[in-house]
Amino acid sequence: MTRTDGYLLDNRQTEAAEHFSAFAALFDPTTFQHLEALGVGSGWRCWEVGAGGISVVSWLAKKVGPTGRVVATDADPARLFPAPRPPVRMLVHDLVAQEPPGDGFDLVHARLALVHVPDRERALRTMVKALRPGGRLLVEDADPALQPLLCPDECGSEQQLANRLRQGFRRLLADRGTELPSGRTLPRLLREAGLTRVQADAYFPIASPACAALESLTIRQIRDQLVAAGLATDQDINRHLTNVTSGVLDLTTAPMISAWGRKP
Repeated sequence: MTRTDGYLLDNRQTEAAEHFSAFAALFDPTTFQHLEALGVGSGWRCWEVGAGGISVVSWLAKKVGPTGRVVATDADPARLFPAPRPPVRMLVHDLVAQEPPGDGFDLVHARLALVHVPDRERALRTMVKALRPGGRLLVEDADPALQPLLCPDECGSEQQLANRLRQGFRRLLADRGTELPSGRTLPRLLREAGLTRVQADAYFPIASPACAALESLTIRQIRDQLVAAGLATDQDINRHLTNVTSGVLDLTTAPMISAWGRKP
């Protein structure tokens, strides 16, 4: 296959809203836990990068209250939800090509955003630049190469098919320039960007209903690309979707690495 530019999971597809909901169900608890630990509270100025769905932005808005501010940005206008209310401000913003949408932020947060950015180091420098001294940066990204299987317990033909389709998905991501070993590099990149007190952990769910919902949505979104690239047949995909719905598979997703630090 030849390299194709663009985001594989197109936000203009009909499944996009459901995809954001599945991400929220799967990842919001650990994201909120990290944000709580960083001390987000009344009056904070926050920048949410690659906002996508509304769950994290809404949580931040409640935490900062009327005296705070939440700037939510994305390069794709289709991902920005309409009619925000104070303290939220929505902006179309290119993280690599543009200056930060302000400075003096107490918190900058990006979840599952940098994995699709071609110049991650520059994007991180942009986010660090936007922080006030002592401000916190929290970056959360998947690492599909760290754990490549959809079914770690490959005990039968259903699991083997699932893992083969996951390999096809990773192949499509790589052909679009996605840096698969991404999450594991975050602690080093945060230190190189000048942050201190850098720490990280990983969230790795297995057999979560949200994993099954996310897998069904993902396969529905990429089935045409899988078939066109010769990575699967329609029969393969229909059989896999039936297996996912039946509950016979213990599904997981790529580990999400959360890394955080402070600006000196």
